[in-house]
Amino acid sequence: QVQLVESGGGLVQAGGSLRLSCAASGWTFSRYAMGWFRQAPGKEREFVAAISRSGGSTRYEDSVKGRFTISRDNAKNTVNLQMNSLKPEDTAVYYCAATSRADWTATPKEYDYWGQGTQVTVAS
Repeated sequence: QVQLVESGGGLVQAGGSLRLSCAASGWTFSRYAMGWFRQAPGKEREFVAAISRSGGSTRYEDSVKGRFTISRDNAKNTVNLQMNSLKPEDTAVYYCAATSRADWTATPKEYDYWGQGTQVTVAS
């Protein structure tokens, strides 16, 4: 059974940090590039960050560059998103996703598997 399970969300003050984790099971994790997306109320799901199969290549949405860091551990089948200097506009449900594409992609429909999401709320 294919599963992606996110954890680590919560309520934090502006300027604070959170670390999101996503645990994968039921498939060959290292064969998939991974991404993080977020969706705020009334808005479309948007790309946040992605990492290649090996972890050697990463991409970020402009508004999170320098604040967020994506990483993966293929031995543990996990992908993480370290979020620093959080802002109220980062408030959203965060999803991890997996794509069988050879390289990262920022397009949600090109991802094959999705987690259930974890809420991140940044208070001003």
